[in-house]
Amino acid sequence: MKSSTSFNLYNTLNGKKEVLKAIDPKHLKIYACGPTVYNYAHIGNARMAVVFDTLVRTLRSIYPKVTYVSNITDIDDKIIEAAIDQNVDISTITEKYTQIYNEDMSKLNVLAPDVQPKATEYISEMIELIEDLISKGFAYEKEGHVLFHVPTYNNYGKLSKINREEQIAGSRVEVAPFKKDPADFILWKPSTENQPGWESPWGFGRPGWHTECSAMSKKTLGLPFDIHGGGRDLIFPHHENEIAQSCCSSANIEDPSSYAKYWMHNGFVTIEGEKMSKSLGNIILVRELTDSYHGEVIRLALLSSHYRQGLDWNEKIIHQAKKLLNKMYAILDDLKSINITKSDSSNNEDISILLDDLNTPGLIAELNKIAKDYNSDASDKESVKSKLLLIGSVLGIFQDKSFNQVSEELRQKIEVLIAKRNNAKKDKNFDMADQIRNELNELGIEIKDTSEGTSWNIKS
Repeated sequence: MKSSTSFNLYNTLNGKKEVLKAIDPKHLKIYACGPTVYNYAHIGNARMAVVFDTLVRTLRSIYPKVTYVSNITDIDDKIIEAAIDQNVDISTITEKYTQIYNEDMSKLNVLAPDVQPKATEYISEMIELIEDLISKGFAYEKEGHVLFHVPTYNNYGKLSKINREEQIAGSRVEVAPFKKDPADFILWKPSTENQPGWESPWGFGRPGWHTECSAMSKKTLGLPFDIHGGGRDLIFPHHENEIAQSCCSSANIEDPSSYAKYWMHNGFVTIEGEKMSKSLGNIILVRELTDSYHGEVIRLALLSSHYRQGLDWNEKIIHQAKKLLNKMYAILDDLKSINITKSDSSNNEDISILLDDLNTPGLIAELNKIAKDYNSDASDKESVKSKLLLIGSVLGIFQDKSFNQVSEELRQKIEVLIAKRNNAKKDKNFDMADQIRNELNELGIEIKDTSEGTSWNIKS
């Protein structure tokens, strides 16, 4: 670790907040389940990406090396359906939406993962995993399908904390006649000649969704690794199934943490109090949002609620995010002439609140306090700038020097009006000065008189 600073993380596996203790203090490893690429990314996808990006940024201020893996699911029944509907090859769908997803996330200042594995690139590893589970008696083949036999794994349900009846009811898995147990889940399924597939010991087919992440995480990070996560909806059955198949194969069957030590899950996004759904027509796409709002506004709004809590997406949180960013950028503009040495990120006092289970609302509240207390005359400008740059680096904001910039034509007009106003004040023509202030206000410009002159910024 870069310092003695500790990070507290709520571990879904144990149901409590714990001090993060890396398996290797010199190298922290994180895996988060990425998108299934068959359509445009929505605001729920974005929340997961932004939360884990913020986590990675924060942990990189503590640990000397952090490796972040987030996958692309590019083989799935939903993708196959989309390809059939559009009468195109499956790769046309997956390549298109992978590119769009990455472009959309980039607009939100989400850094590219260190590794972004695609499921179709790890088929041999998946087949090897399945063969191992069969040989050890945890899986069986029936009618071209290979299934994990849930009763063979005693710790099943430890992550999700749900009982057997709930497991069966919520498994999202069809209760087929070839199953030995209703809770058994698919590791491999047959493909028709019109469906994508690969040759395997069980015939031409394709992997189950859960198989994909177990194989990819092991191959890219090794076992055990430190943090595994994703959206809350993945706890059951996806992550529960990952633990079962990985612990019964490569890890320790008696210890779920021998696959991943900590499990982290972000809450759902609702829209004006309603769950996102096609039937309600309220699915908000990132691409549409970025046409209307700056990416940093969207990002800050996504971080305005604690990651474990639900987030209701509405105009109010967007407005609040935009207002705060306007204030912060105005302060940074005021401080542009201040030279500071690069912030020592190992000294985490300025972001200490974030180290308590990624408390982004707490750090945003600190930004609001800075905005309220800032006085361009009296503030310790060096300290304020250093603090803002550090906060910006972990929250992924203050990265766009062009944020709310005005055109050169408007800038010149503003400067001329301010000069006229200053002359009017000097001549004690206060009516004229007020008239010019009103004119600037109509242009969306807020002015502030200081001992060093008149400064201006775009109104929130």
